[in-house]
Amino acid sequence: MNTTFPTVSIDVILERQTAKEVLHAILHAILFHRLFGTVKPQTFDVLDVTMPGVADPEMEQLVNEKVDVFWKGIESGSNKRGQILVTFSEKKPKKSWFQVYVGEEDVPWEQWIVNAELRQPKSDRDRHDFSATLATTLTNALQVMLTHTSSEKGRTAVPLITNATGISPFPIRITVKVDGVEIG
Repeated sequence: MNTTFPTVSIDVILERQTAKEVLHAILHAILFHRLFGTVKPQTFDVLDVTMPGVADPEMEQLVNEKVDVFWKGIESGSNKRGQILVTFSEKKPKKSWFQVYVGEEDVPWEQWIVNAELRQPKSDRDRHDFSATLATTLTNALQVMLTHTSSEKGRTAVPLITNATGISPFPIRITVKVDGVEIG
């Protein structure tokens, strides 16, 4: 896929008991770092890692819906891998061949890809090791978010904010893919 906008990947290996909670926290942390309206912050404590989040009913519903879609897709399929893509866009005038304005189109300026795989630990010791590894992965994911959003590349990707109403001046699209097929 040839993109002219930054793409940030986060890879996580999930365990059944904490999968929804972890995905919920990761999506909230991404939104927290990329919503430019007035955001009421909240935190999520997942495996002893505190993740930032957004206390907004609309965002909460969107995140819950997409995590549920992902979970159902993973549970019903034979492949235990999938992706959640968070795409931030801006509205730009769409023109026809003769430069005639024919409406608006969403033009992506940044995409976050959460690659997730579901695994089941075999024993309590495996579960403990797995949880420790996942906590480290969450910490690293948060570091990736902070590094990207504060970097020159991350800052220059953000288009000019011309409409400051609502929690985000930009359209947000969250899509779920399991086995390479978009679901939900």
